[in-house]
Amino acid sequence: MKSRIVIILAILSVLFFFGTISSYSSAMRQKAGRDKEMAARLQLEEKMNKFSQERSALEERVKAKEKEAEEAKAALEESKRFLAQEQLANQGLRDELQKVTKK
Repeated sequence: MKSRIVIILAILSVLFFFGTISSYSSAMRQKAGRDKEMAARLQLEEKMNKFSQERSALEERVKAKEKEAEEAKAALEESKRFLAQEQLANQGLRDELQKVTKK
């Protein structure tokens, strides 16, 4: 009777031992999976931050180029006005010159 109890306890101990090892193995796999997922998430977050910084820098460059374009456009308009005034002045001088040469 005692030997049966010892054998049953030994079998149960072996079963619990293998159950514990199986549980430990499963927990290690889950931990490794979580660690992999966290590493992937951190990597993606770093990429997102990098892209966000690059986007901000590009937006600033675009704003600077737009400002330059507006300034160039204003300078062009001023040059066109000046050219139109000069052309009018030249036309007036040509008209006067033609009047003087006709007389």
